[in-house]
Amino acid sequence: MQFVVALPEATSPAGYARLTQEICGVPLLTRTLATAQRAGAHQLLLIWPRSIPAAMAEALLRAPQIKKPEEVAVIEVRNFDPNMRSSWSNLENQLEDRFVWLPWNWVTNARALANRPESDDSPSSWEAPARVSKAWLSKIAIVIAPNLHSQTVPVPEGIAVTSEATAAAAERFLVARSGKVLDGIHTSFNRRLCRPAVRWLTHTPATPNQVTFGGVVVSAISAVAFARGGYWPYVVGALLFYLAGLFDEMDGMLARITFADSPMGTWLEGFADGLSYLFLFVGITIGLYRQHGTRELWLGLALLVGTALALIVTNFQRKRATTADRPNEYLGTFYKMLENDKGNFISRQVRMVHAFQKRGVMIIYIPIFAVLNLIPLLFYLAILGSHLTWIIVLYYNQRFFKQAPTTLRKIQAS
Repeated sequence: MQFVVALPEATSPAGYARLTQEICGVPLLTRTLATAQRAGAHQLLLIWPRSIPAAMAEALLRAPQIKKPEEVAVIEVRNFDPNMRSSWSNLENQLEDRFVWLPWNWVTNARALANRPESDDSPSSWEAPARVSKAWLSKIAIVIAPNLHSQTVPVPEGIAVTSEATAAAAERFLVARSGKVLDGIHTSFNRRLCRPAVRWLTHTPATPNQVTFGGVVVSAISAVAFARGGYWPYVVGALLFYLAGLFDEMDGMLARITFADSPMGTWLEGFADGLSYLFLFVGITIGLYRQHGTRELWLGLALLVGTALALIVTNFQRKRATTADRPNEYLGTFYKMLENDKGNFISRQVRMVHAFQKRGVMIIYIPIFAVLNLIPLLFYLAILGSHLTWIIVLYYNQRFFKQAPTTLRKIQAS
């Protein structure tokens, strides 16, 4: 789908300062174009006023958030007005039969823009995204201001940035919707706690990878607390592990908001999660050894072996289940295949309990076990769960993921 973005006229630097105003650390116009690309735009037609220096357009296309600058066509015009038929006539050869009108200052996320409501290709307002057809434009000599139309067409979620107040509202909107489709109650609760910190981080030089490493450091400190043994060290360690889990939520939120998500970041996050669990279980093992003796060391060794095997085979499965540029699709793919395989008894059971293995869920229940003085029970459950995990993952490697990722997508689509 073609997206059309038109900039307003400006005669002074102050007049186009809003174009470069940072919304969660990304210039407003850059954010608009980058969101359109991630929403599936195969071409962006950027209508650029001659009153704004062309050098700004060149700098815009060099922004790291614009992944495919060759798909952005910059058309310099004078006095473009979407309400005037003559303005559209000058673009006749560049417009596709149907395109998406996207206001330059509309802040939203790619998911909301890609899932925009259906319309009849005749917008009710130029102030919000809308699907438009050339046929509709050609039927009238002068396009009357669409916001005067009596019809009401639903628009995607988003906020038009026109002031400092709407800019702040747009940032809150982005942070509040920086989760994933598969987030459950537990993860959504965690992300809500992270919102103020994430919004603050978008205005700092901090990168998602740095936040990820910060979580690993907190996990290591948590392990040191667990290793001391005893009720209060366990409680402190569990709370620190919960804090480390919030770092894990924040790195993904920050990456999606700032367009810094990448395959490397996905793999790094998975590695950090695994390392955090290893720290946790080493700390618990040492703490229980101090309390109960040598037997806990052998059980801890069994736990570490099970955890390591689970991490290795899960990463192997992720690699088989996704293409190299989309490792983040692994969990969604796995859930879809479990749902399609619900006639299988094992798949039904795995679908019900799999969510409890997600870190966003575990970080909530570990403090509960600690407060209730049930860390030994958590320890034994983790031993059982780690070995069941790698066995089940191997089972699904054979059941689901023998084919190449492209073949798997065809199976899911059918």
